[in-house]
Amino acid sequence: MGSVEGGKLRFCIDRGGTFTDVYAEFPGRSEGRVMKLLSVDPANYDDAPVEGIRRILEEFTGEKIPRSSKVPTNKIEWVRMGTTVATNALLERKGERIALCVTRGFRDLLRIGNQARPNIFDLTVSKPSNLYEEIVEIDERVELVIDEANVSDSSDSVVQGVSGQLVRVVKPLNEEALRPLLKGLLNKGISCLAVVLMHSYTYPNHETSVAKLAMSMGFKQVSLSSALTPMVRAVPRGFTACVDAYLTPVIKEYLRGFVSKFDEGTGELNVLFMQSDGGLAPESRFSGHKAVLSGPAGGVVGYSQTLFGIETNKPLIGFDMGGTSTDVSRYAGSYEHVIETQISGAIIQAPQIEINTVAAGGGSKLKFQFGAFKVGPESVGAHPGPVCYRKGGELAVTDANLILGYVIPDYFPSIFGPSEDQPLDVNATKTEFEKLAEQINIYRRNQDPAAKDMTVEEIAQGFVNVANETMCRPIRQLTEMKGHETKNHALACFGGAGPQHACAIARSLGMKEVLIHRFCGILSAYGMGMADVVEEEQGPYSAVYGLESVLEASNREAALLNRVKWKLQLQGFQEENIRTETYLNLRYEGTDTAIMVKRPNDDGGSKGDYAFEFTRLFQQEYGFKLESRNIMICDVRVRGIGVTNILKPRALPPGSGTTKSVAQYKVYFGNSWHNTPLFKLEDLACGCVISGPAIIMNGNSTVIVEPSCKAVITNYGNIKIEIESIHKVVEVSKEVADVVQLSIFNHRFMGIAEQMGRTLQRTSISTNIKERLDFSCALFGPDAGLVANAPHVPVHLGAMSSTVRWQMKYWGDNLKEGDVLVTNHPCAGGSHLPDITVVTPVFDKGELVFFVASRGHHAEIGGITPGSMPPFSKSIWEEGAAIKAFKLVKEGIFQEEGISQLLLFPSSEQPGQKIPGTRRLQDNLSDLHAQIAANQRGISLIKELIEQYGLETVQSYMNHVQVNAEGAVREMLKSVAAKVSDSAKVEGDSLIIEEEDSMDDGSVIHLKLTIDQKRGEAFFDFSGTSPEVYGNWNAPEAVTAAAVIYCLRCLVDVDIPLNQGCLAPVKIYIPPGSFLSPSDKAAVVGGNVLTSQRITDVVLTAFQACACSQGCMNNLTFGDDTFGYYETIGGGCGAGPGWDGTSGVQCHMTNTRMTDPEIFEQRYPVLLHRFGLRENSGGAGVHRGGDGIVREIEFRRPVVVSILSERRVHGPRGLKGGKDGARGANYLVTKDKRKVYLGGKNTVEVQAGEILQILTPGGGGWGGSSEYASN
Repeated sequence: MGSVEGGKLRFCIDRGGTFTDVYAEFPGRSEGRVMKLLSVDPANYDDAPVEGIRRILEEFTGEKIPRSSKVPTNKIEWVRMGTTVATNALLERKGERIALCVTRGFRDLLRIGNQARPNIFDLTVSKPSNLYEEIVEIDERVELVIDEANVSDSSDSVVQGVSGQLVRVVKPLNEEALRPLLKGLLNKGISCLAVVLMHSYTYPNHETSVAKLAMSMGFKQVSLSSALTPMVRAVPRGFTACVDAYLTPVIKEYLRGFVSKFDEGTGELNVLFMQSDGGLAPESRFSGHKAVLSGPAGGVVGYSQTLFGIETNKPLIGFDMGGTSTDVSRYAGSYEHVIETQISGAIIQAPQIEINTVAAGGGSKLKFQFGAFKVGPESVGAHPGPVCYRKGGELAVTDANLILGYVIPDYFPSIFGPSEDQPLDVNATKTEFEKLAEQINIYRRNQDPAAKDMTVEEIAQGFVNVANETMCRPIRQLTEMKGHETKNHALACFGGAGPQHACAIARSLGMKEVLIHRFCGILSAYGMGMADVVEEEQGPYSAVYGLESVLEASNREAALLNRVKWKLQLQGFQEENIRTETYLNLRYEGTDTAIMVKRPNDDGGSKGDYAFEFTRLFQQEYGFKLESRNIMICDVRVRGIGVTNILKPRALPPGSGTTKSVAQYKVYFGNSWHNTPLFKLEDLACGCVISGPAIIMNGNSTVIVEPSCKAVITNYGNIKIEIESIHKVVEVSKEVADVVQLSIFNHRFMGIAEQMGRTLQRTSISTNIKERLDFSCALFGPDAGLVANAPHVPVHLGAMSSTVRWQMKYWGDNLKEGDVLVTNHPCAGGSHLPDITVVTPVFDKGELVFFVASRGHHAEIGGITPGSMPPFSKSIWEEGAAIKAFKLVKEGIFQEEGISQLLLFPSSEQPGQKIPGTRRLQDNLSDLHAQIAANQRGISLIKELIEQYGLETVQSYMNHVQVNAEGAVREMLKSVAAKVSDSAKVEGDSLIIEEEDSMDDGSVIHLKLTIDQKRGEAFFDFSGTSPEVYGNWNAPEAVTAAAVIYCLRCLVDVDIPLNQGCLAPVKIYIPPGSFLSPSDKAAVVGGNVLTSQRITDVVLTAFQACACSQGCMNNLTFGDDTFGYYETIGGGCGAGPGWDGTSGVQCHMTNTRMTDPEIFEQRYPVLLHRFGLRENSGGAGVHRGGDGIVREIEFRRPVVVSILSERRVHGPRGLKGGKDGARGANYLVTKDKRKVYLGGKNTVEVQAGEILQILTPGGGGWGGSSEYASN
């Protein structure tokens, strides 16, 4: 482990949320000392890390150190620590009081964010609260110069930014105007600021001036976005500044308290803290935005530095299973960093080790719901904890492991009960499982009278199997979305609960090897001692990659390298102990997908080629490369590493250890109990081989070695488990759904749809699919019944079933293996023409066995306006290429000529009228290839399922999951009927509710909803709806079906799979010829984006679920012959019976992202003057509706602008006495300052300097005051 100098101790500490782990090295001892303490135990000590150090020093010196006195430092060589102080403060919103300083016009920038909802089925649209209390709008403005050739040398206001871009200072900062505003904050007790000003990444001067002024006035913390993360994109930069301002004072206060407990303070105490990027930093440089993954990063350092290249050469998947969640990471020779992550609603833009967290751990709740086993995402927490903790808790994964013998009470600390001295309560856990078993077996007998009762053990095993599958999903995503095969990795398992699940997880993922470090229970702490000190510097640099720009980038690298070396030298590092890494952040022109590329190794003495490496990485991750696109440099980054060489893995001396077990326990594997030997790791010498089944106690961690597996003790004292592949087909009941397998198949089917989506996102090139996420992927049975639809965009939900069914009917027996179909026509089950659907039929031994399909919004498919969203289209052919049925791939051959002809030369039924074809054919072809690839990914995953379970079983469970979803919807309809009975007409067992709403032209959507409260069925009758309109807001029938399935899923409020079963208890009647079932000649481009929202409002109002939301997607397109841009703009959500409507978000049938303001101005000839909430536009009521958005865009050159919107005549309605939300409005401010109202739908040629103002609707309010008083 390296020599301990001068008889002093070394401490590695991980202060977690529940426990604090301490690893200490004593001089002269080969083994370290391990200690575990409760992180919070105010009755016994103030601070757990200090207490751990105090106790171990007492043990080492034999001298008593009273808690009231300071801890001596003369026996401490160093302390390395990770802490969750920052994470907990962020999660619990217990940081410092802060204010946000932002450019005028952007006060709501961070509140709106990217305008997406966190959970698309949550009608309350719950979002984490803001970190800031107050906002100061600073009257300053900087704009990018887009026409550099016409800038005169004498222009004083034009300067070169640090990125190399020219900027114009339109409005200099007025410090005297700012001073009283800052003074007002101090008077309110706010002394911390986060500052984010537009384009400060390249022109930081204004932010720097704000900081100088604020610090001179007495502010104690000023976090500048330009200093923390000088990267383009104002939203993540602003969030990062807020997180830093919010958390840094909390961290500093904690660190001051920590070092004050020692007799010499920081002067003598050598202490470093773990950052989120896996590097250590001194107390003076440990700040909030780099601290949120402090503890988990230590675990990644721990397993990577002790296992990779030492115990295995395979890339590693880190699996850290704790009480409430599981962290998953990957290591293949270097830390995999991400520059941006989201934690508790806050986007943090800083280098961090990529760690994915899933809400499944030892404390995850176990439930039997709607005939299926559910594990999580809710947790029982540490208090009251699982049933076995003797605190009146609920059943959790830990209880299931206890029942199965995976947790051994004899080896678990006896810290429970009133006196905290009792063991785990096995009897209480068994009693609760018996109660659950009774409920489950009653349900099973109702389904199948011949069903044999499940035992408590079978039920516990079932829950563990479901928990394992829940944790496998993020592991597959982490590896396969980056282009890596999961099965080629080894599983590095640590954390309290991980080793109990390791064998099962590895086998499920096809892995052959599990590695468990001997310090697996405290590996995050141990990793602190293996980390190096890291200093980072980064600067923006905007240029096209080429000889000149690479030279300039090298000059910038050199300056940054000098800076990081200087910082490390100040900390005592010599030149020979400093390593450096340099990176360029590169992307293809016209995309947002940047990759931080590390300088490749020199080849033949020449500098490494970043562009070659970028192309290689891009192709590996996304599956293609863009030959004709420029590569753009975005940032230069340098990482300086002070190599500590402190802890090193040390081989154990050959010992006389034995393989004799110390006890025998009964453990449940498969379907039976096994007498299982228990071994203690400390008794086992390297080279010992233990065949499963076996238990190895590793401190407090229980390692389960399953039957057919073999554990080997390595030379370093770690455990390597070899997993035997099992190729036998798993037998499950086909006639009646097995309640455990039902949950597992639900996970597997949904996982397939999700992975298809990730493949599509990875391999597409268009902004709409790759960045705005306007796509959906789904899996269908051989009858075209929807099995799983990943919840990407709600308007696509369930809508593809009719598409697949239409193709089945059209092609009949003319489908062959290797065929891929393409369609977008509304009469063929499509939504609108830009949404192109690719369907792949799948055959097994010549028999059609299932379908996969992907639908993506193509930004351009022809039509009378650029962007293919014409506001004034009257017929389908004016909207672009309309394809009813075409074989995109015919028996394995891509039909490029045929599809190109369809896209370039749309047919028109008007003689002599030529409709423009697609203006971006190569983008269309690339995205169609991506959709084919996504479908192929789905096919591969289903074939893996068939190999494991057999075709008959997989197809049976395709049906079973639909029956399961049907049961959930029936139960929901029964419960909803009880809630709405007061406002409904009653006829026998049926409740009848009638509801209607109008489009802006007066067209009526009429719904007669009949709910059979006894059978749990509903009839949606849209008779009375207006006829087809001479406009483009006609909606194909598939859109109405999608709106209904979305509403039902929101009302169920349980995570059921989205499949055909949701519509089984539902009948939908749409009168033919109405604008919800138009002819095949009708224009429909607005039906998908406008009418879908109105249908949703009508359905939810009928159910009395919530008031109307903004009822529109506010579609904006603009462009010319050289470019096109498309966005949808959020608005106000409707209020509900217990909540206010959320402001400034995408509502209901869409959830696409908004382009960041700085990217918007950098890529397009626009200036964004205002992007904020439209105050008081939400309807009044006991609960207010959410406010809409105001968006003001100035165009810097002539373009064609099209707006397609609704709710400009009829405002979103309130409910139960609540007031209506404000109507939306669209204006054009002309060059001569006239303000012209554009109406809801218009196309206009805009001149340079003219401004478009879009005011989106607010949501309806809920409840009037009189009704509230009577209630």
